Amino acid sequence: MKQISVKNLLGVKYLSKDDINLIFETADSFKEILNRKIKKVPTLTGITIANLFFENSTRTKLSFELAEKRLSADIINFSKIGSSISKGETLIDTVNNILAMKVDMIIIRHPSPGAAEFLTSNTNSCIINAGDGTHEHPTQGLLDTYSINEKLGTVDNKRILILGDILHSRVALSNIFALKTLGAKIKVCGPKSLIPKFIHNLDVKYEPNLESGLAWCDAVNILRVQNERMNQTYFPSLREYHNLYGVKLSSIKKLRKEILILHPGPINRGVEITSEVLDNKKTIVLDQVENGVAIRMAVLYLLATKTKGISDSN
Repeated sequence: MKQISVKNLLGVKYLSKDDINLIFETADSFKEILNRKIKKVPTLTGITIANLFFENSTRTKLSFELAEKRLSADIINFSKIGSSISKGETLIDTVNNILAMKVDMIIIRHPSPGAAEFLTSNTNSCIINAGDGTHEHPTQGLLDTYSINEKLGTVDNKRILILGDILHSRVALSNIFALKTLGAKIKVCGPKSLIPKFIHNLDVKYEPNLESGLAWCDAVNILRVQNERMNQTYFPSLREYHNLYGVKLSSIKKLRKEILILHPGPINRGVEITSEVLDNKKTIVLDQVENGVAIRMAVLYLLATKTKGISDSN
């Protein structure tokens, strides 16, 4: 059986093309299971997984929980609110206390970039990064790329536009790594103030004009403005942002072709996208949500069979 090359999922940048293709192939199998009448398999019976979320999350947390339950794993859920973290306990102390309960895998979301990687050097558990600050969100990048691959038949040579707040987005970086590894051509679009200066180092081009970007691409992944990460003003107003970079039905109708429209959520209707576009038949937001469970099942399964101690227990 093929094995993934990594022991932890810290970022898409650590995955090879073979790794990503293996995750996609495994997700295909799990997606077929998810469409059966009985959606549960005993694959991770006896495995205990801790979900550590130090930031708010709806889609990612629920998606991981459902993936874990579909694989028959035992689950521990941790939230910063009401925990000993609020009393001054350190991250390592919290994690070590959880590991003392014989936890095999840890899913962590944390506001600090590098938090997941920090845990790998301080614990023996398998770590999956569910988003670390503005760094990476690997499973989101994988499920977005998987969704494009599913709808277009391939990612290779496809033109993908990533639109919005690139500077504060962990989703953008994971998408770029996954798409580039599979041979896609990428442009980013948004206010210049929200484009990282290092973007050209990733072999990604900047497109300042939204209509030109939409006319160029085969698929657009729309990212929200992340106001909670901003400590200064990056553009005059949300109204002006919407006028210049909000995707409207009129812009879609001008195109001489159909394009895929993605959004990782949460969605700010009337800011980065209108309700009319969300209801468009080429918008695949709900497909992304469905694929998210299959991708996360695949990641959990592949890492569980790779990690010493976990594979032995199955």
